[in-house]
Amino acid sequence: MKEIDQLIEISRKYGADSRFVIAGGGNTSYKNGNNLWVKASGHALATITEEGFAVLDRALLNPMGKKKYSSDTAEREEQVKNDLAAACITKGRRPSVETSLHNCMSYAYVVHTHPTIVNAVMCAKDAEAVCGTLFPDALFIAYTDPGYTLFKKVFDKITAYRKAKGFEPKVIFLQNHGVFVGADTTAEIDAIYEDMVARIESKIKTKFSEDAAPVCECISDTIPAIRTILSRGGRGLKTLKVTNNKLIESLISSKEAVKAVSVPFSPDGIVYCKSEYIYIDPQNPEDLLKQAEKKIEAYVAKRGHTPKVLLINSIGLVAVGDNAKNAQIVTDVFYDAMKIAFLAKNFGGEHPMTKKQIEFIDNWEVENYRRKVSAAGSRGRVEGKTIIVTGAAQGFGEGIARNLIKEGANIVVADLNEAVGQKTAEGFNAIAGNNRAIFVKTNVSDMDSLHNLIRETVMNFGALDVFVSNAGVLRAGGLEAMTPENFEFVTNINYKAYFFCAKVASHLMKIETSYDPEYFADIVQVNSKSGLRGSKANFAYAGGKFGGIGLTQSFALELAPYRVKVNSICPGNFYDGPLWSNPENGLFVQYLAAGKVPGAKTVQDVKDFYLGQVPMRKGCNPEDVTKAILYAIDQTGETGQAIPVTGGQVMLA
Repeated sequence: MKEIDQLIEISRKYGADSRFVIAGGGNTSYKNGNNLWVKASGHALATITEEGFAVLDRALLNPMGKKKYSSDTAEREEQVKNDLAAACITKGRRPSVETSLHNCMSYAYVVHTHPTIVNAVMCAKDAEAVCGTLFPDALFIAYTDPGYTLFKKVFDKITAYRKAKGFEPKVIFLQNHGVFVGADTTAEIDAIYEDMVARIESKIKTKFSEDAAPVCECISDTIPAIRTILSRGGRGLKTLKVTNNKLIESLISSKEAVKAVSVPFSPDGIVYCKSEYIYIDPQNPEDLLKQAEKKIEAYVAKRGHTPKVLLINSIGLVAVGDNAKNAQIVTDVFYDAMKIAFLAKNFGGEHPMTKKQIEFIDNWEVENYRRKVSAAGSRGRVEGKTIIVTGAAQGFGEGIARNLIKEGANIVVADLNEAVGQKTAEGFNAIAGNNRAIFVKTNVSDMDSLHNLIRETVMNFGALDVFVSNAGVLRAGGLEAMTPENFEFVTNINYKAYFFCAKVASHLMKIETSYDPEYFADIVQVNSKSGLRGSKANFAYAGGKFGGIGLTQSFALELAPYRVKVNSICPGNFYDGPLWSNPENGLFVQYLAAGKVPGAKTVQDVKDFYLGQVPMRKGCNPEDVTKAILYAIDQTGETGQAIPVTGGQVMLA
């Protein structure tokens, strides 16, 4: 049916535009004489398909406007929910809470959004007056608790409007909420929205700046500690996201300035960001941590849950999520509230929700359902842990990182190859279905580059739980062939850089573990079987790897009191990888040409020879190494170990 295609098209258009829809909010519908198609709860407009719409029987919906429900709020909302469920033809799809409101507008298409520019008016003191001037044919609805109460009010207002004017409003403004636009074609919907935005923008004289603002250098020493405080006591590992710019800076610069955003403007703000926030105006980093610990624990004791938003002068907006997706949603929603607060100055100043209105949303079953859906995420062995993997743009490192993100980790792809690394991170996010991976251009042999890696990790995820030192190079050659330059190059990356990585990672980890006696962090070096057994004409590589195990054992002894475990994983040969199996210049091809394997006539003969040295008759792959890494992370009774993953080719004595 072409109408459904048009509904999907317009839903995706507005759903993908952050000016109109944030965090999966808003809803759309199409109706004919018999049925109503409306967005089902838990589906995002930006990616919606036909399966994302609940279909309802209008013959069962229409009487709801005149039906008498219980005067008890909780009982009434349950009755309404049951009536909506009874009208739903597509069982298993929960229709949007605003379904009845969609149905009472007679237009074929209805698009409900929460545009920032519109809510700059809707959340302002002069909202009704401005609407009356700019949109004389629109219907303005003073704030009303969502659900049946709002539907009934809109139903009665539309009925009265139709009786007085002989036609129905195409635009319905909802104070502290958003706007409904109805029309019989999607083209007219677009035209109405375009005109609406233009009229409001023409009245905005005071604008904000989104230019970058500095973030205190102390974030690498403070934000990870705050993350630990937020996560301890069985509250689950949190993901933090730090954002700052000139607008944010202006609204958190003082106790007076922050009042503009201290109370929610809309139900969405409460659903995703809770109704109260923590503000910290520190004198120094030590004071910041003292304030944070005191205020977070007091908040949890009072409300029974962790805060979603911390506003820290000199740092910015700190969003707290149960996962990276949730932290990004909190960021988007609260930042939108900041824009609304600033723009509302053009329309008499901000108009937040009242305490009573906030309490209704906090306790409303429908919004609790939305909150639950929003928080849903995968559960894996490293769920919520933030893991840096060096050399992860491609090859073995990419495979390790890919398997770790499937297990629920936040992944930082640290690599010099920017073009490939960016694509790798994008691929990981496609696998995860959210924003759990970032790329940071990194030179592991440069301390400044590593400090930037740590800072970017903290900015995006708030902490570092596991550092996988995987980046490595190989320059083979015997004593006669090996140049000092090649030897130094291999040693710098395979040995010296491991020290650099452990140095910056452990500094952060010791801060984190100091705030929770139950918390462990991990440094894992991806070593080699060549770190357990010498390799002919490959001494530069083997020497660095042998040295790496020495570093692992020494780091482990030093860091054990801080509950930072340090282990090495020693893989065998990755025969399926390009180093060995490239059909043009892989080692199998080279060894055949060089006659290294006596009697070998084909590449397969060479491969069989090397597989014959492995009791398990298989090469090592990234999945095998990842399992060993997961073991090292899972257990808390081992450190300083060199764990072979060689198929039995190298066995520990």
